[in-house]
Amino acid sequence: MIARFFSFLVLLYALGFILFGVTLGRPAKADVRTDAAVVITGGTGRIEHAMRVLEHGKAKRVLIAGADPLVTKKDLVDRFNAKSKLVRCCVDLGSESVDTRSNAEEAQRWLARHQYKSVRLITNDWHMRRAAYEFRRSLGDQYEVVHDAVRTEPGFATLFSEYNKYLLRRAAVWLDV
Repeated sequence: MIARFFSFLVLLYALGFILFGVTLGRPAKADVRTDAAVVITGGTGRIEHAMRVLEHGKAKRVLIAGADPLVTKKDLVDRFNAKSKLVRCCVDLGSESVDTRSNAEEAQRWLARHQYKSVRLITNDWHMRRAAYEFRRSLGDQYEVVHDAVRTEPGFATLFSEYNKYLLRRAAVWLDV
């Protein structure tokens, strides 16, 4: 009986992992505009995508959440070939956060300070599910959140790690720890 139950849990876990892997986050529709965009640091192509969103007028302002405190706006211009005038006026570097949960909390304070109502969440496709979960928990129903995933080709290890982080976070919230 115990062996069957354990086998059932393993099967459920494996099916969940497969579902997680085939339903990665997707880019936002091309015509979507939001008041702001929040990009979470730590993955390939995220900041570059946020700069394109800003340049194409799909968001009025960008918060780069989780930025290293030593990074400057000039660094963004130099490293990502971003337009200096646009970065100076419309990009904020947030260095208060250290993980996905604190990224969402930092974004909530920033959105409230600027009185925005809609936000585009930019992160990698494999990270979107957990990021969206944290943003939903921090922002509640106050804001319209558009998911805008940067496509990648994550390997098994990345997907496996992220799936487990997502499950552990859901369990921690459920257990209130």
